[in-house]
Amino acid sequence: MSVARLRSLRSVALRTPNVSEAAEFYREVWGLSEVEGDNGVSWLRGAGAEHHILEVRRAERNALGKIAFSVGSPAEVDDAARALAELGVPLVAEPGRLDQAGGGYGLRFADPEGRLVELSTEVEAVVPMEPQGRRAAPRKLAHVVLNTVDIDAAVAFYRNVLGMRVSDWSEHQMAFLRCNADHHVIAFNQAEWTSVNHVAYEMPSIDHFMRGVGHLRHQGVTPLWGPGRHGPGNNTFSYFADPAGLVCEYTSEVEQVQEDAWLCRVWRRVPELSDLWGTAGPPSKDVRSHMAGVPDPGRWWER
Repeated sequence: MSVARLRSLRSVALRTPNVSEAAEFYREVWGLSEVEGDNGVSWLRGAGAEHHILEVRRAERNALGKIAFSVGSPAEVDDAARALAELGVPLVAEPGRLDQAGGGYGLRFADPEGRLVELSTEVEAVVPMEPQGRRAAPRKLAHVVLNTVDIDAAVAFYRNVLGMRVSDWSEHQMAFLRCNADHHVIAFNQAEWTSVNHVAYEMPSIDHFMRGVGHLRHQGVTPLWGPGRHGPGNNTFSYFADPAGLVCEYTSEVEQVQEDAWLCRVWRRVPELSDLWGTAGPPSKDVRSHMAGVPDPGRWWER
């Protein structure tokens, strides 16, 4: 029994010493729009209705600040708090009104590797921007990939506590988990330390995806890896590094899962399956180094 029925991946918070440069990059180059900013923190929206999909906050080192998932109602948040208590998962923030941009009602707790997880509802919405326009702006947050020192424990927690389903494995190196029809909203990568691997932003179409890649090239920002199309998830990809060195991805056409017909499979980790188009080739040592990030001890709110 999971503690809640997650509807979507709402937002991700990143912590970095390079907050000003990173926020400017996501505003001026990446295609997001700032909805609010204050004293070392910036909240940025995409073209969809979500109030913000990215929070960038000043910190001593690059790290994950928070992962936020949406649920249906305040009652579901309260039920989740009781269920978490029964499972022995302590709360970092009790159910209540959220003191953050966009407001809302929610709670927060830590996963086994010290990542802050938020369940929220009634967050302010914003008017969607140019849903069929030509501007290369991400529509929403697509997924976040996290490096973990114990992939089996990470998958078990997000399955058993948060009710996620495993869509696919990439051998025993990566696991792709979903909470709705999108093939994955979170993935775990077995690694030497806990850290952010990358954050992916969904473009409205493959045309917008390529416009985004082209726009970045005109800004002098070239891909670390891509463009290409992944095997697991069947989504397009092009990876870049922001000024803080954190990896961000443009993606589109994420595979949609039909629950009653889907069969989880284990993909081989070979170049022809990591990029079905054959345009990007295998990830380089530089790409892997960026995706490894720096060790993130988590539980930053206790320090």
